[in-house]
Amino acid sequence: MAETPPTEYFIQGITSAGKTFRPSDWSERLAGVMSNFGPKAKGPNARLQYSIYVRPTLIGNMRCVILDSRLRDIEPMAFDFVMNFAKDNDLVVSEACELVIHHPHLAQQEKTR
Repeated sequence: MAETPPTEYFIQGITSAGKTFRPSDWSERLAGVMSNFGPKAKGPNARLQYSIYVRPTLIGNMRCVILDSRLRDIEPMAFDFVMNFAKDNDLVVSEACELVIHHPHLAQQEKTR
């Protein structure tokens, strides 16, 4: 039986009132703060990589952060921090899972854990 993909939360850069969230680099800032949570990266630039559990992305023209539910298992307070950030700033959050399971970058990091 295939393993069920983890739930992901898509935190969108728009408020429930429809306003674009500022500053424009909020998703990179939030993901940067959370970069220490997750499998340890190796190499001279390891500290410059986003966590596989909290990563910024663009969906269309909208900045988003994808929060992986597995972060709750390894560090509940970090998971709560990200979800509370979204709640405190009235950001739209959608719960889903990725349709495309194979991501070469993520698959490699999962293998090294």
